[in-house]
Amino acid sequence: MKAILIDDEKPALLHLERLLNHDGRIEVAGKYTSAREGLEHLSANKADIVFLDIEMPEMNGLEAAEYIRQLDRDVRIVYTTAYSEYAIEAFELNALDYLLKPIHPDRLSKTVERVSDIGRHHAGRTGSAKPDNPMVLCFKRLMLADLAESGGKLRWRTMKAQELFAFLIHHKGLWLDRELLIDTLWPETEPDKAVTYLHTSISQVRKVLKDWGVEAAIEYAQESYRLLAQGIVTDVERFEREIGACSPIQEQNRDRYERALELYRGDYLEEHDFGWAEPRRRELLQQYVEAAQNYAEYEMSRGNDPRALRCLIALQEKDPYSDAACRLIMQAYARMGDFGALKASYEAFAYVIRKELGVDPEPKTKRLYERLLDTLE
Repeated sequence: MKAILIDDEKPALLHLERLLNHDGRIEVAGKYTSAREGLEHLSANKADIVFLDIEMPEMNGLEAAEYIRQLDRDVRIVYTTAYSEYAIEAFELNALDYLLKPIHPDRLSKTVERVSDIGRHHAGRTGSAKPDNPMVLCFKRLMLADLAESGGKLRWRTMKAQELFAFLIHHKGLWLDRELLIDTLWPETEPDKAVTYLHTSISQVRKVLKDWGVEAAIEYAQESYRLLAQGIVTDVERFEREIGACSPIQEQNRDRYERALELYRGDYLEEHDFGWAEPRRRELLQQYVEAAQNYAEYEMSRGNDPRALRCLIALQEKDPYSDAACRLIMQAYARMGDFGALKASYEAFAYVIRKELGVDPEPKTKRLYERLLDTLE
């Protein structure tokens, strides 16, 4: 296996090179005193492993690792540092290992053994199957669609890595400044630690994408990140695309419109306490409310009251304070001749909004209720 060494201190480079040559299991293909020189080597030559110092001028090891993984997502990184405070943080960055300076031969031997084991594992691996239609579910909770049947919540080592992935999906394809990410996810964290947490979370997201086997990557340039995921679609994207394509509703697209409504399993990321998602959550809920009402009105115009009612009940579960939904439900029950259900639905709606909002149903809703009851008499 071939390795390159990057460290701004020449004595440290020479010491590590001597230890590796003495061990004999890894060939040193190059050693550099700046991250930029190491990146130039990797852009033209393949390496299996990079021994990378964390504390360097101009470009530190954490930032250099971002560019290294863009050049080769399979390269393994071993961080080296003279500061023990970086040890655990470096290991959390999805690095293969870390080494504390001065590097001891026995400790390096264990690292080389890990590298060799992983190299043999990759050589013998045939590759895992890629999902046919990769989709990220964002309605209700964050999930990978092909894992949904097995309760496939995304498995994150930290909640912040999960939130970072959601934020990147939220802005898929757009460049996001590092300071924006830090201010959004770690607003009260010391700057140095926040940068380390960001790198840690980026590494965890990359690992999930790699394990999932999808055509997606996190790019890094000019202290900004973006998620390139052309092969991944979200349920939100499908919902908006299908609703738009099927308007106005017609007989030939009615089933397609209904399937689009079924994608709305719950509000956008509602099970996650992401404050930045709230404006988009409200926007999508409004789109769903309008689409569901349009669908129900269409079905009622065609005499399909039971079908309309199923949609309206689902709508009321997601938006329990909607007078418009209450009115349509009452109309559907009246047309079906079920005045007991009509009365119960109105009373339940009135109770909920009085208890939780402290208001009565709109006058329009009250008048409709009274008029529908008069027809019963």
